Amino acid sequence: MPDFVWPLAGGLGYLLGSVPFGLLLTRLAGLGDIRSIGSGNIGATNVLRTGNKGLAAATLILDGGKGAFAAWAAAGMAGVDAGLVAGFAAVLGHNFPIWLKFKGGKGVATTLGVLLVTAWPVGLGACLTWLLVAGLFRISSLAALAALAAAPVVALVFATPAHAVMAAGLAILGFIRHRANIGRLLRNEEPRIGGRKTAAGS
Repeated sequence: MPDFVWPLAGGLGYLLGSVPFGLLLTRLAGLGDIRSIGSGNIGATNVLRTGNKGLAAATLILDGGKGAFAAWAAAGMAGVDAGLVAGFAAVLGHNFPIWLKFKGGKGVATTLGVLLVTAWPVGLGACLTWLLVAGLFRISSLAALAALAAAPVVALVFATPAHAVMAAGLAILGFIRHRANIGRLLRNEEPRIGGRKTAAGS
């Protein structure tokens, strides 16, 4: 495979991932700048704090979709490994978008989109882990962290070492982005789903 494929896949993945759908949708809906609400995050969890569930759902789908599309398109044009590179870069783009001075979201939805497209059993395992932990503990960030941690393990069983490496990298990135949430979890201060505030999981 030509050497230029890797930076091309990474660059295109980053640009797709950096589209801030949460910010764009809330502005189009006349809700102002999502960065001035709640946690200031551009992800679906913070969009939900506006009270508009439909807008939050749309943000979730679009954030997951941009990661999925980046990985799918790159894999279709240049092979599986290029898809993994583009998918990882899409999550980086969401977390550190150039358009927003590199201050973006936490990448959970985008990560799940990438995992579902690059190795659907891994993505499915991560999604089921999220649902199980969220159902048991009602804490969005804890569910996100559990899903991120589970993905590399599932990848080792149901995918390839390359998929496991990507999933591990995304898990590390996700844990770094959730460091404030981890601190609140350790102090038993993280809000619960359906409470007065929703935990910043994305």
